[in-house]
Amino acid sequence: MNVYEQDNLGVEVHYLKATPLAASEPPLTPFQPGTTVLPKGSVHVEGGKPLPCDIRLDRDLAIALRDGTVIYGDVYRPTGDEQVPVILVWTPYGKSGGWWNKNMYPTTFGVDPKDLSGLQAFEAPDPAYWCDHGYAIAVVDVRGTGRSGGDLLVWGSAGGRDVYDTVEWLAEQEWCSGKVGMNGNSQLAIMQWFGAAERPPHLAAIAPWEALSDMYRDNAVRGGIPDMDFHNRDILAFLYGENRFEDAAAMLEDYPLMNGYWADKRARIEQIDVPAYVVASWTNSLHTRGTLAAFRGIASTDKWLRVSNELEWVDIADPDNVADLNRFFDRYLKDIDNGWEDTPRVRLSVLDPGGTDQVGRPENEWPLARQEWRTLHLDAADGTLSDKPPTQEAIARYQGNDSTSSVTFTLSFDEDTEITGHLNLHLWVEAEAAEDMDLFAAVYKTDSDGNRLYHYEVRGEEARAAVRAMAEGSHMPAGITYSGPNGRLRVSHRAKDPERSTPAEPYLTHAEEQLLTPGECVPVELALWPTSLLVHPGEHLVVEIAGHPVGDIALPPLPGGNPDIRTRNKGAHLIRTGGTYDSHLLLPVVPPADVHH
Repeated sequence: MNVYEQDNLGVEVHYLKATPLAASEPPLTPFQPGTTVLPKGSVHVEGGKPLPCDIRLDRDLAIALRDGTVIYGDVYRPTGDEQVPVILVWTPYGKSGGWWNKNMYPTTFGVDPKDLSGLQAFEAPDPAYWCDHGYAIAVVDVRGTGRSGGDLLVWGSAGGRDVYDTVEWLAEQEWCSGKVGMNGNSQLAIMQWFGAAERPPHLAAIAPWEALSDMYRDNAVRGGIPDMDFHNRDILAFLYGENRFEDAAAMLEDYPLMNGYWADKRARIEQIDVPAYVVASWTNSLHTRGTLAAFRGIASTDKWLRVSNELEWVDIADPDNVADLNRFFDRYLKDIDNGWEDTPRVRLSVLDPGGTDQVGRPENEWPLARQEWRTLHLDAADGTLSDKPPTQEAIARYQGNDSTSSVTFTLSFDEDTEITGHLNLHLWVEAEAAEDMDLFAAVYKTDSDGNRLYHYEVRGEEARAAVRAMAEGSHMPAGITYSGPNGRLRVSHRAKDPERSTPAEPYLTHAEEQLLTPGECVPVELALWPTSLLVHPGEHLVVEIAGHPVGDIALPPLPGGNPDIRTRNKGAHLIRTGGTYDSHLLLPVVPPADVHH
C-alpha cells in the first residue's frame, strides 16, 4: 500500500527496509496456525499466576484488510460455546515472543509476578484475567510487523482504517458477541485514537492508557525542535518485519514544517464518540500532553479520565486497575447495569516528590474549573520569582551551546500550595550571535538545602534502589522518575494559532520559520506540559532555562530529555526581565476543594 496514493498527503512517503525477523533476539514465536487449549492451573512464566480457567488459543489467524493485505492475530478466548465480547490489542511489538515481551517484562519495574500469567503481550492486558471474566483477547501484529503483510505505517489515518477492518472482522466471528473494545499502553493506545476516529460500527468502547495524539507536537518535533532519536534508536530498531517500514525520520529531514503528512499524524479526536476510559500520568515523557488533550477533545459523552502516579506498565498490571477496567467494559461491552456511570469523571493523582502523593482524588472536569492563575515574574537581577513585576530591567545570560550552562529563578514557599494544570513561560529572549534559539525549560521543587526532589514511578524499594543507581550527578532518569514538568521551543517556530491558543496553552502552527536578527529581542511563549505538584513551606519552586534539556534525562530505551539533542544554538542567550520586559511564569494554583464546597 502506498500511503501517498491512499490519502493524498501531497508528498511521497519514504520507506526503509524492515529489520528482518531473524534479527529478533529472542525470536518471535514461530508461525504456527492452529488451536490449542491452555489448561486451568498451568503456569506460563516463572512465578506467574496459574491460569484461572481453560483458555482456547487460536494462533496466527489470517485477517484480510480492504486492500488485500493479510495480517495475523492470536485470539485467546473461553472454551465454552457462549458468544463473548473481544478486546483488541493492536501491537507492532510482536504478539508473542521477541525482544519487547522478554526485556520489558513488568516485574522489572516492581509488578508482583503473581499478578500476571505471562500470556500478556508488552503493554497489553492479560488474557488469563479477561478470559476468566468472559472476554476474548485478540492480539494482532499490525501491518508490516511480524509475519503480517504490507509495510509498517507510523500511525496516521491509513493505520486507523486497518483498525476499522480488524474490528469489523472480529465482530463477524461466530464466537464474538459483536462488541469490540480496545485496551493497551502507549503504541497500543495511540492507535485507538486513529482507529476510533474512523468509527467502525462494532467498536463499542476504548481504553487508551497513556496515548499521545499528535506525533509532530508531542514527540517528533516538540516545540519545533526535531528529535527522532528515541523513535529510531529505541523503537524502530527493535521492530521486525518482512517488507518495509515507513521512515518518519527521513520525512522530517525533507519536511521539517507542518504539512499534509504531519497533519495526518494528528488523530482526528473530534470524530471519536465511543465510550472511553482514558488513563494519563504527569510523568510520561511522551504521552502526558497528548493524552489529556485527546480526553478533552473527543466527542464522547461517556468518557472518564484517571491520572496515575505510577509507570504505565505498573499501572496497567495493578489488580485494582484491572478490576476497574473490567467494570467499564462490563458496562459497554456486555450492557451490564453496574453503576459504572457513578464513577467520578476525573480522578487525579497529586504528586508530592519527597512526600506522599494523593491518588484517585475525584474531580468533575479537566482542567479544574476552580484553578486560579498566579503570575510569577522572573527577575534576572537576583534570580528570583515574585508575585510583583520587577521595576528595573535586568538580563539573565547563559551559553546556548554549553551543556553545563543554564539560568534559574527561584521562589521559596511559606504555605502548602497545589499546582495543577498547564504552565506557560512568557519570555523576552534574544541570541547575541545566532538567527535562531532552541530553548529548554523545567519547573521543579527543591528542599530547603536546594536538593531537587524526585517522584518514583516504579514500585518497591528494590526497583527504586536500582533507579537511584542510574543517577548522573543531580539528574535522575526520565520515564521512571519525575521532578516536574518541562517544555521546549525553537524560537523560529514561535508563531501561534490565535483561535486555538489560550493564555496557558499556546498552540504553535509550525507552518513557517521566523528567524531572528542577531541581537533582536522577541517575546515567546514556552509551554510546559501539564502537571500536579504539591509544594510545602520551606521548599523552593525553581524555573530552569537553558539551551539543552534541563528536566529529567533520557535513559535508553526510555524517552526523555536527550542531552545530545542537535540544536541550532551558538553563542550567548539573553533573557530580559523587568520594566517593559514582562517575563513571567503562568502558574495554575488549585485551592483546597473544601474552600469551594
